[in-house]
Amino acid sequence: MDITIRDAEPGEFDALGEITADAYLHDGLLDFGEGDEYRGELRDVAKRAAAAEVLVAVADGRLLGGVTFVPSGGPMADIARSGEAEIRMLAVDRAGRGRGAGEALVRACVDRARATEGCVRIVLSTQRTMHAAHRIYERLGFVRTPERDWNPIPQLVDITLLTYELTL
Repeated sequence: MDITIRDAEPGEFDALGEITADAYLHDGLLDFGEGDEYRGELRDVAKRAAAAEVLVAVADGRLLGGVTFVPSGGPMADIARSGEAEIRMLAVDRAGRGRGAGEALVRACVDRARATEGCVRIVLSTQRTMHAAHRIYERLGFVRTPERDWNPIPQLVDITLLTYELTL
């Protein structure tokens, strides 16, 4: 199966939002379940697309998943510093997993980072339990940066996100 990575089209935003929110929910990545406020953020692809680049993986006319690429800071950046791009909200539909879509999306972000003037590295945050994603990042040369690990909800001590970076 050939996977195409391209910019998300507005007509795909709702479907991609559902794929992303469902992937996070069913993988146990939303600490507050279906009522988690972050689920709304995951669904709001239009908001992400207005502030960053949203890419999709498509095969045989079917949307497999997507990712948000933040080329140079702005409202979608969580940890990126000057000269860094950031990967956010990587998700692949459960039915489309195991076909290389996740890796293809990460590779596309790395390629975009390399093409971004002044960009020297690409960074990302991930949850401890995202083992399949960790394997993709490490296979592509990303390294852990524990000194940058952070907690998006400081009042809850067990939500620390792990960070990775790839020097370009």
